[in-house]
Amino acid sequence: MHTLCARGTMKPEITAAVGFLSRFLRVKGHVNDRQVQTFNQSLQDILSEQYKHHWFPDRPCKGSGYRCIRINHKMDPLVGQAGQRIGLTIQQLYSLLPSELTLWVDPFEVSYRIGEDGSICVLYESQPCPVGMPVMATASSSSGNGGMGGPMVDSHISCKEEMMVLGRTSPSKSYNMMTVSS
Repeated sequence: MHTLCARGTMKPEITAAVGFLSRFLRVKGHVNDRQVQTFNQSLQDILSEQYKHHWFPDRPCKGSGYRCIRINHKMDPLVGQAGQRIGLTIQQLYSLLPSELTLWVDPFEVSYRIGEDGSICVLYESQPCPVGMPVMATASSSSGNGGMGGPMVDSHISCKEEMMVLGRTSPSKSYNMMTVSS
């Protein structure tokens, strides 16, 4: 395995995120290869355009909420747009994708959580390259993360680690109801 470092171009991060979502479409078997390729390219284009003014490699957590892809009782509009380009309705997308999914696309890291209380898993991780150092990539299909390379140890705190330290950003599924009467 090679050392993985990147210059913050956003292409590897978007490729990892889109590849992850595309695999759900392919696995369910209701979408043909051409449709998956079109969905993949469409979503890459949509995310690249959406993130171009919200990508800060020098401060990876800045804009993290803006770049978060979320499916939870409501389809993420960018995923919905890519799905509609291949003729899928929002209902069909709901049947193909996890019902609760959070996907963070940040400079140097892409991670996801399935379910509101699920573990956060890293799909892609790299380290910023010092100026003048060549960019090297890692591909490890045996890691179980779809050839995106194994997680690399990084000295900076990730946005997800920051979230775990500071607490949850969304409410738990268990709600306590209180009735107030006068």
